[in-house]
Amino acid sequence: MATEVRIPTIMRNLTDGAKAVEASGATLAELIDDLDQRHPGLGEKLVDGGKLRRFVNVYLNDEDVRFLGGIEAPVADGDTVTVLPAVAGGMR
Repeated sequence: MATEVRIPTIMRNLTDGAKAVEASGATLAELIDDLDQRHPGLGEKLVDGGKLRRFVNVYLNDEDVRFLGGIEAPVADGDTVTVLPAVAGGMR
């Protein structure tokens, strides 16, 4: 059993339009590496310099991974990872 990764609309061009894909890994870093092998380009959208990009939020079973160990957060089969780009801006 693999981990389900939910992909935001803006990144679905890298997953052939799929809303969710599967990946494997014992940590979030390993999962992202596997995800990037299956869907080239996704890794660079999520990670920069070995850390999660500042304006991308990643949740592991509805918990922000930044509070679970960041890129080294442990991931288990059956977990769900949700990727959400940060939203900013608006009217003054």
